[in-house]
Amino acid sequence: MSQNTDIKISAIRGSFLDFISDPFYYPELETVRYINDGLMIVSGGIIQELDTYDKLKYKYSEIPVTSYPGMLILPGFIDIHIHYPQTEIIASSSTQLLEWLDKYTFPVEGKFHDKNYAQKIASFFLDQLLQNGTTTALVLTTIYPQSVDALFEEAELRNMRIIAGKMLMDRNAPDYLQDTPKTGYQDSKSLIKKWHRKGRLLYAITPRFAITSTSEQLYLAGILKQEFPDVYVHTHLSEQQSEIEKVAQLFPNSRDYLDVYEKFGLVTSKSIFAHCIYLQDSEFDRLSQAGSTIAFCPTSNLFLGSGLFSINKAKSQNNPVKVGLATDVGGGTSFSIFKTMNDAYKISQLQGQNLSSLKAFYLATLGGAISLSLEDKVGNFEVGKEADFVVIDTRVTPLLKLRNARNNPNSLTDIVDELFTLIILGNERAVKATYVGGNLAYEI
Repeated sequence: MSQNTDIKISAIRGSFLDFISDPFYYPELETVRYINDGLMIVSGGIIQELDTYDKLKYKYSEIPVTSYPGMLILPGFIDIHIHYPQTEIIASSSTQLLEWLDKYTFPVEGKFHDKNYAQKIASFFLDQLLQNGTTTALVLTTIYPQSVDALFEEAELRNMRIIAGKMLMDRNAPDYLQDTPKTGYQDSKSLIKKWHRKGRLLYAITPRFAITSTSEQLYLAGILKQEFPDVYVHTHLSEQQSEIEKVAQLFPNSRDYLDVYEKFGLVTSKSIFAHCIYLQDSEFDRLSQAGSTIAFCPTSNLFLGSGLFSINKAKSQNNPVKVGLATDVGGGTSFSIFKTMNDAYKISQLQGQNLSSLKAFYLATLGGAISLSLEDKVGNFEVGKEADFVVIDTRVTPLLKLRNARNNPNSLTDIVDELFTLIILGNERAVKATYVGGNLAYEI
């Protein structure tokens, strides 16, 4: 086989599992592709072929093979809502959301005026994502443009697909964490021009939430979205009842919380709203019609006592809303997508719903990609997509080894059972290796 020696070609062997459609709407076992002994060919960071090892081994006999016997290879995990400045306040005890922001979040975000400090935390943060198998993330920063630069610079070094933007806050926050409508607009515009679509990096217009932005600031955020329709909008929506009551006081002419954002043109097919626990039926309907996304943040919803998000309502047949999983560190309690799925499962159980292992892993991979309008680039192993993937050891601990001892690697139903054990018993120790753009980015 002739090869262009200027382009790196690599071969990965192992058991591959990914999704080809949505298990919330189709028979679950028909939505997943599983190859027990497969070979993936990657060239220039892009997937070229994936099939059984026996079918491809002669065609690519001259290429050295990296093998992961007994390991399960999944698409890289996708985290659609996480705060990198809150990394160092994870596991900080408090009451509920608004007090937690005042007591911990705002003081630590003030440190990010220092670019060197921001760089240090950004580096640690991105390494934590990779150690947990997360290769794509939608990330909140602070009001300081240098905190955005620091994150994007570190992400660029790792070739990660990161979406982020400068936080917009011009009221109801300490003076040192407030911008103005004009400076927020100007800084965001400069950052969009500097970073959006630079390599694998993408930009999100990021008002923190309606409580911390005036109507003038939200208006200018909407103008930014008109000027740069390709960028994302990322904010919070209906996380706690006290928050909703405060928004109603600040915006008395809006019929509900979502309407605040709608009035300024911020509810679009590339808008991501975190939490959405207390939405009215009409808000679900309008999110569906707009093609917007909900970030399901189970660990933080439990930790801050926010409430129980209904995945079944969001993924209804009649008015479906795009949904992805989010760790929401530091209100969230772990960088691990396994731990996030664990709490998502329990939240569903408490409502008489069942989140199967295939549905959970779909949300963490292809569902997450769709929620970020990135399904043409990441989320599964289709030829032509970027080669982001994670190698999982389903028997990494003595308990997992005992629990999964009798499973048959040739049986899809047994693999589905193994996936569930990872949801309940897994953590970052199960991540054997993480690849970004076909290159090894982390390995135990």
